[in-house]
Amino acid sequence: MASWRRADSLQHSSKERFSLLLLDLEEYFFEQHIAYHVCKAGDAAARRISGSLKICSKSLIFEPDRIEEPVLKISLRDCSRIEVEDGEDLFRNNTRKQFSVAFSQVYLIKEQNLVAPYKLQRGGGFFIFELEDSRKVDDVVQTALQLQRASRLEKLGDQTAMITAILQSRLARTSFDKNSFQSVCEISNMECEAEMITPLVSNPGHVCITDKHLYFQPLNGYPKPVVHISLADIRRIYKRRHMLMPLGLEVFCTENDPCSDIYLKFYNPKDRDGMYYYIAAYLENHVTEHTADSYMLQWQMGQISNYQYLLHLNNLADRSCNDLSQYPVFPWIVADYTSSQLDLINPKTFRDLRKPVGALNKDRLARLLKRYPEMPEPKFIYGSHYSSPGYVLFYLVRVAPEHMLCIQNGKFDQADRMFNSIAETWKNCLEGVTDFKELIPEFYGSDSSFLLNSLNLDLGKRQGGKLVDDVDVPPWASDVDDFLRKNREALESQYVSDHLHEWIDLIFGYKQRGSEAVAANNVFHPVTYEGEIDLKSIEDPDHKIAMLTQILEFGQTPKQLFTKPHPKRIFTKSKSFTRSSSQNPFTVESPVSPSEDSFEDLTEESKTLAWSNITKFQIESRHKIHKEAITGIAVSSNGSSVFTTSQDSTLKMFSTSQKSLQRSVSFSNMALSSCVLLPGDTTVMCSSWDNNVYFYSIAFGRRQDTLMGHDDAVSKIHWCNSKLFTGSWDSTVKVWNCAPTDVCGTKRNNFELLAELEHDAGVNTISVSPDGSLLVSGTKEGVVSMWDVAESCVLHQLPCHNGAVHDIALSPDVRHVLSAGEDGCLKIIDVQTGMLISSLSSGERQRCFCWNGQTVLSGNDAGELLVWDLLGGRILERMSGHTDAVTCMWMNEPCNTIITGSADRQILLWRLQY
Repeated sequence: MASWRRADSLQHSSKERFSLLLLDLEEYFFEQHIAYHVCKAGDAAARRISGSLKICSKSLIFEPDRIEEPVLKISLRDCSRIEVEDGEDLFRNNTRKQFSVAFSQVYLIKEQNLVAPYKLQRGGGFFIFELEDSRKVDDVVQTALQLQRASRLEKLGDQTAMITAILQSRLARTSFDKNSFQSVCEISNMECEAEMITPLVSNPGHVCITDKHLYFQPLNGYPKPVVHISLADIRRIYKRRHMLMPLGLEVFCTENDPCSDIYLKFYNPKDRDGMYYYIAAYLENHVTEHTADSYMLQWQMGQISNYQYLLHLNNLADRSCNDLSQYPVFPWIVADYTSSQLDLINPKTFRDLRKPVGALNKDRLARLLKRYPEMPEPKFIYGSHYSSPGYVLFYLVRVAPEHMLCIQNGKFDQADRMFNSIAETWKNCLEGVTDFKELIPEFYGSDSSFLLNSLNLDLGKRQGGKLVDDVDVPPWASDVDDFLRKNREALESQYVSDHLHEWIDLIFGYKQRGSEAVAANNVFHPVTYEGEIDLKSIEDPDHKIAMLTQILEFGQTPKQLFTKPHPKRIFTKSKSFTRSSSQNPFTVESPVSPSEDSFEDLTEESKTLAWSNITKFQIESRHKIHKEAITGIAVSSNGSSVFTTSQDSTLKMFSTSQKSLQRSVSFSNMALSSCVLLPGDTTVMCSSWDNNVYFYSIAFGRRQDTLMGHDDAVSKIHWCNSKLFTGSWDSTVKVWNCAPTDVCGTKRNNFELLAELEHDAGVNTISVSPDGSLLVSGTKEGVVSMWDVAESCVLHQLPCHNGAVHDIALSPDVRHVLSAGEDGCLKIIDVQTGMLISSLSSGERQRCFCWNGQTVLSGNDAGELLVWDLLGGRILERMSGHTDAVTCMWMNEPCNTIITGSADRQILLWRLQY
């Protein structure tokens, strides 16, 4: 998450409504005073509203203490009069010095502390203010009048010059307060004036570096009196060009985080270079410095991932999360936003990384190239850039709404132009006349908040009446977290590893400029390139400011890092993503040599090895957690939590690490029959004999929603590809549209019924193929059915068991169906023909099982686990475990851990011992 978003979240969580984002761009916050806004309404008594008055370089801002009152922002340019006057203090029966401000218009902001477009109140008026310290009134008025004169100068260059002079005068009259040192033993090495930069904000103050710490002390004491960073914590430093000038310095205390700990802009290169020298001298003996070539070698040899390499290149190319005109740029990777499954093996799934976005559509490119030969020098193909402040906030408006309001004069963009859909945005980047934007790192990170309207912002209503809310994800993603995970998988895929160097050539390399850029159709407006515009040669201040503003709004091309073709990755077979409780869910294993098997092959080998040793499971622990028979088991992705349902009507949450019960939840007085944990491990679904399906939020610890979809007990539920499948004793299986983004939200949902599959008897159990296209069901009368989900039609139906079907499942290759019944038999059915091809009997009921297509591990009424060799038609092993019937079973992905539940009210944790 970007550092400015961390600050944004702190701002939202506090009662303080003022932030530097309420200022205009390039405006400074000078000082603040405890003050009162004195309101008079006719002959009525005056009302004094307590608050804080902020004196800024272009405005006066009054922040009331009561959040019900709006923040008042008065532009000094709109003020017609600012003068001192004496006013009667109605509360103390004496005279207090006041000052009045007459204006033509005023902005009303953040009323009720809601982030929303500013309200502009026109028609003129005046406000009266009192200061807590009335002795300061004259000084405040004189300062405001001085700043008003600057704001009302006709030429923008003159305005800027006068405000800069006022700022420098204030800085010169102050110095760094050494009482802020963390230790009295610290020795100051250098002090100078600088500004701390955060997105769209500059905050002037004093910088000091000692032998232990780097300090920044804001002139206005906001947001805190001093910022300090231990030199021992610093890992990286970068010189930055800020506003096209070599004045920036960015400091990082982490190795891979894209967000820095502080970004400073100095007033001259000498101070910047001096501060860099002191920090670099300290780091020289502590931290290894990396260059583009050293990172390139690490990437080539597979020591860092594609994601990490792109972050490092962005840092080296002056891209910073604190500078929206130079925000880190990442490529569009996926080109398929319509399929239900993301195929990372098919090259057609991916965007052509040899071409810039503007050249991906050959028809649009042909139109652009048609005008190119006739264009005067300097020529360009694309009139807009692939990265700009507007594009960054287009993507991030849901987490940075105040930044959007700041850059757009207190307004959000039109609803139909907002970031509403991944697929729509991609389509517009392919077909739009002026839309050539790439992506930002957030699309490949682990924080999906920028895709969710978690702040409940009123972003407008689209044509057709739909409100702008969460971003729509492609069909192949079940929710926003799944989208990020799969997008990251695509970035780390074999195809991208083989072709990423081609995109690097365009953005950071030899195809960025010159004849190679022309040949690659990669030529942008000249103002976007470093060094193309010499600001020092522009003598007219107004022209210089206008040119600088154009460059910053337009976006900037990264610094060129490579002048020769970037080499291809040597080791490109990447291991798959792994989740664990102690690691980031998007951690990528280091790539391995092409001579080694891929992770997927190793996984299959480990499964085969596990199943070949399936008789060697041993009980690790047993836990009695229910009062009646256990009916369902679900386990979190990292294995730390086990969720169980029971005929005692409760859902239990058990910690495998602490070996203790964490939660117990009851939804009704009827038995629960099964449970499913949704992707993301935030919600558990439970089916019940009271005809309902309950949704329990793990994060909020409460029932989140209820699906009342059947006329009799819900016997089994299954989740696949944003669809919920529910089997019931009312003789139906129902298919519901139920996206995780909706289910895991806080509001109640309207579940859309997609299909109803009718049976001749009550449905006892169901199973669904991995792609959700095929469903198999077993009834109380022993009938097994196979269904085409999309067409809602039965493919095959045959009586298999004498008595109820207790469990059913498709083989991993979806070629066969296995069922276990009341008659103690296992039945195998061919999916394509619907033919019963094998029947094995044990003479005892088998309630549940796991299988790999050849071997079965089942649980019987005696509490044993049975290992079946389907090809040999025999039982290989019986393993004692429970004291009563084994009623449910869960097996992990590597097939080396199982958890069983029983009518003896216990769960047993089993581990494979090779």
